[in-house]
Amino acid sequence: MEKIIERAKELYGLTGTDLKRIRSHEGGRNTVFAGGGYVLRVSCLSDRTMNDYLAETEFIRYLAENGAPVADVICSISGNTVERVDSDGTTFYLCLFEYAKGMLIADNGYRYREGVPLEEYFYNTGKALGAIHRLSKSYCPRAKRRDQSELFNEQYIDTLIPDSYRDLKDAIGKRLQRFADLPKEIGDYGLVHFDFSDGNYHVDLSSGDITVFDFDNCLYCWYMFDLAHLWTHGTGWYQFESDPEARKKGMDHYFATVLEGYRSETDVSEEMLDNLQLFIDMTIIEYVIDEFQCSIREGELPDPEDIEHAYNVLIHDIPFAGFF
Repeated sequence: MEKIIERAKELYGLTGTDLKRIRSHEGGRNTVFAGGGYVLRVSCLSDRTMNDYLAETEFIRYLAENGAPVADVICSISGNTVERVDSDGTTFYLCLFEYAKGMLIADNGYRYREGVPLEEYFYNTGKALGAIHRLSKSYCPRAKRRDQSELFNEQYIDTLIPDSYRDLKDAIGKRLQRFADLPKEIGDYGLVHFDFSDGNYHVDLSSGDITVFDFDNCLYCWYMFDLAHLWTHGTGWYQFESDPEARKKGMDHYFATVLEGYRSETDVSEEMLDNLQLFIDMTIIEYVIDEFQCSIREGELPDPEDIEHAYNVLIHDIPFAGFF
């Protein structure tokens, strides 16, 4: 890897910059380095092509140039948003990004700005996502990312998940039929982040501003998926409430505030919001797919404990991921 880093420094004019490896989160598949106000991502994934990386960086550049709160991609000396490096029989793809201002809210112990209500944070996360979706609705790419149908289809699920999980496959299949009936109008469907959570944006604790990064999973899907993902990741604020009614009241307030921020940038139809439960199930299915993909790459099946909750929610039709 040292040879790759030295080559990256040459390609991006970073000679003399100290790039330190960032510890990857669980399930992270790229190698990431930071230093000098930049983030260097080194990728050698079998399921990504040069076109995938070009499509990702083209979208990020478009968002940044049009005012979305994202960490922009930095071109190499040659003017490329993606550089390919071949070393010892392996192909690596390099991308350089601005370092997002602020920090992960988790690294601050999930403490928000002193003296400022959490509602500001909830509102700003919705607003940041809304800005991304607003621009996505008019986005016309040269390179195109994959579509959700490559993940959420019966043939792929049947191949990925063994028949020993037949009841899980059947439960997912029931949702796939409902996904197929959802509208794909411009206002409902487009290029989404697909992993919008507090691990993929920094918060500037001096202002509350949010800067989004890690579009590695972006694909074409319903915008409502990102909102449902934001819902599921908001449960942490209320998980220690012992009373289910208190948890529900908290989540209703949280999501209403998120939607207020979101709608300050773009709209979401009531028809889509009426399908919040279905999209929460979609986020759970995406988690299950990812667990099987990651485990199978290691030559094994997922630890049953790792998918137990998702399994039960889908098999038994437990609403709102069992949070209430």
